[in-house]
Amino acid sequence: MKNVLLLETIADEANQLLTEAEDIKVYTAFAGLPPAEVLGNIDAVITRGLGQVNLQLLDACPNLQVAARCGVGLDNVNVSYASQSKIKVVNAPGSNASTVAEHAIALMLMLQRNLYQALNDVKSGNWAARSAFQSDEVGEKTLGILGLGNIGLKVAKIAEALGMRVIYWAKSPKEVSYQHVSKEELLATADIISIHLPLNAETENLINTEALASVKPSCIIINTARGQIVNKAALVDALNTGRLAGYGADVPTSPPPASDDPLIAHPKALITAHVSSLSATTYRNMCVSTVNNVLAILREQAPQPGCIFNLKDL
Repeated sequence: MKNVLLLETIADEANQLLTEAEDIKVYTAFAGLPPAEVLGNIDAVITRGLGQVNLQLLDACPNLQVAARCGVGLDNVNVSYASQSKIKVVNAPGSNASTVAEHAIALMLMLQRNLYQALNDVKSGNWAARSAFQSDEVGEKTLGILGLGNIGLKVAKIAEALGMRVIYWAKSPKEVSYQHVSKEELLATADIISIHLPLNAETENLINTEALASVKPSCIIINTARGQIVNKAALVDALNTGRLAGYGADVPTSPPPASDDPLIAHPKALITAHVSSLSATTYRNMCVSTVNNVLAILREQAPQPGCIFNLKDL
């Protein structure tokens, strides 16, 4: 019998795989961690985006074989410590690319077309707002993509279909038809910037006061990567002073934001609650594939190729 600890709820289909498995006993930590004697026998931990697989939890689970995230980013998993302890870190690479790309494009269109204000005007009965309505289309605009991984590439393809010119910045050029430019050139020339970078020491506060000073005043920034890539104080100042036309994000700059957060309430900002991966199809697929891979490892079977993030470090 193998013991699995769920730090957060998962899709019903994935949960059913665990609860109906005769060789698996499931524990939950939704309202707090189970007692030490339970943690001492845990073989696998499964989380989503909030449950922390930190040093304290890893130390409390000496028999742990697998630390799994139903998703892609591993900010909430101490990968280096898990690797030192020979614990396999499992995620679902590429599983959210399509849905996050769609979300980024949706935020882009909402801001560029000023749709949020237009919808609110109609709902409030203010049809006269049409006479003062201002917006623009994305066609023929230059989209600058920071980071051309799975998600960034899908955003590029959708943007190209919408008639946009796509440029990108990455550490090294990719074998794609889009132009690779320096970060400085991208910031200075893009009409819309979409961020698709991991959060690390190099990218934290990458979009800071200096970076924002070089963008066009008509530029909007879309961030479906990580909130901390954009410096919050610099961002709010740029929106307030007209140095930036708009900001759309699916990630907070510091979780959880307060109700009076100046960015959340800003009229030029559209922020969603980290829901881009929670479309029904993607959420189910991420959870099911992650659980199947955890079960395969616990049963000493072969999981899907590429799902063990730290394989080379074990």
